[in-house]
Amino acid sequence: MQTSLRGFVRRHPAASYFALTFAISWGAIVLLMIVQRTGLIATKEDFERLLPIWVVALVLGPSVSGVLMTWLVGGRQGLRDFKARLLRWRVGGRWYAAALLTAPLYFLAVGLVMSAFSPEFLPGLFTSDDPAALVIRGLAIAFIAGVVEELGWTGFAVPTLRRRHGAVATGLIVGVLWGLWHFLPKIWGSAANDLVAYMPVDLMTAVVGLTGFRILMVWVYDGTRSLLLGILMHTGLTFSTLVLQPLITGAPLIRIGLVLAAAPWLIVAAVAWIRYRSRAAYSAQPPPQRPGHSRPGVHLLPQAQAGSQSLAQHARS
Repeated sequence: MQTSLRGFVRRHPAASYFALTFAISWGAIVLLMIVQRTGLIATKEDFERLLPIWVVALVLGPSVSGVLMTWLVGGRQGLRDFKARLLRWRVGGRWYAAALLTAPLYFLAVGLVMSAFSPEFLPGLFTSDDPAALVIRGLAIAFIAGVVEELGWTGFAVPTLRRRHGAVATGLIVGVLWGLWHFLPKIWGSAANDLVAYMPVDLMTAVVGLTGFRILMVWVYDGTRSLLLGILMHTGLTFSTLVLQPLITGAPLIRIGLVLAAAPWLIVAAVAWIRYRSRAAYSAQPPPQRPGHSRPGVHLLPQAQAGSQSLAQHARS
C-alpha cells in the first residue's frame, strides 16, 4: 500500500501536491463549519477559541505539502536541493528589486491614481492613525505568509510543473489554483464582515490578480532558481495588501480590487514585449564566423588567400 501510494505520487507529483494542500487547508475549515452547524459551538467566544486551529491549518497546507512531497518524490537528494534553493541569495540586485518592489510599486501607483478621483482610495499607509504599527504588523504577517505558502507553491509546485510546461503555462496553472485556494477563507471573511454580496467579484479579482502575479513570480524563479526570492516576492505582495491597499470595504474596495487585479497583467504584457524584442534583436544579428571561414561577399584572410593562390599555380603546372 505504501509503495503503491508513493508510486502514484511520483507519477502525478503536481496533482498530488495540489490535492494534499487543499485537503489540509480546507479540511480544518470544513470541519469547523460542521461543528458550528451542529451547535457544538454554543457561543461566539467558543468559536473564536477554535479559530486559531483553522488559521494554522490554512497557512500550513502549502508548506507541509511542499516539504512532504519533496521528500516523497526526491528523497534526501530532493530535500538537499530544496534547502539549496531556499538559501540561494546571491542572485543579483535586479532580481531583488523585481521581487521586493513589483507589488508595492503597482499598489502605490493604483492607489495614488484612483485617489485623484476620491481620497478614499489613498493607500492605507497614508490614512492610518498609526502608520508605524501598520507597517510593523504588515511586515510580520507578510513574511510569515511568504514563508509558509512559498515553501509549497515555489518550493515544489513551480519547479515540478516547469519540467513539462513553459513559464507562462506554469504561472497560469499555479496562479489559478493559488487564487482558488483562497475561496473558503474569502467566504468566511465575507460572511464575518457582511460582504457576502461582493464575494463572487472579490474572489474573481483574487484569482485574476494572483494568476498574473504568479506568472511574474515564475519568471523571477526561472532567472534565479531561488526559493528565497519567491518568499520575498510573496512577502512584498502580502505587505502591499495589508499596508498599501486603501482602508475601505464594500463596493469601493471591489472597485479598486478590479484595477489591482488588472495591474499584474499589464506588467506581464510589458515584460513579455521586452523579452520578445530582445530575443528578436538577438536572432537578427549574424552568427559569429570562425577564423578562416568565408561567406559570399567576405574576403578571405591573408593566409587563406596565399593558400588559394598556391593551389591555383599548382593546378596550372
